[in-house]
Amino acid sequence: MNEIIKSIEAEQMKESVPEFRVGDTVRVHNRIKEGNRERIQIFEGTVIKRQNGGARETFTVRKTSGGIGVEKTWPLHSPSVADVEVIRRGKVRRAKLFYLRKRVGKAAKVKERVR
Repeated sequence: MNEIIKSIEAEQMKESVPEFRVGDTVRVHNRIKEGNRERIQIFEGTVIKRQNGGARETFTVRKTSGGIGVEKTWPLHSPSVADVEVIRRGKVRRAKLFYLRKRVGKAAKVKERVR
């Protein structure tokens, strides 16, 4: 890759990124701008995938809201992501948890990892 692109991407990366994996339950603090005001909205769910690496890395979080599955994808180093807070560590054997899309209720739970 071109050195100029590498230097630009290195500037845009966050200093401290919380350590989380696929299967973890996280709270994503998302900055939302409405007119001239800014607020933080929290989205809590299970991380079902992490993609790419470096400045272009994204992660997808899934939750059930009102009986309907909701997924959101964020760039990890985006300024709109204020914080990622890890609630529970999950024990999974897959890199992508797309099988959770077909499951409802207790069947959609991920076992907790004990350290």
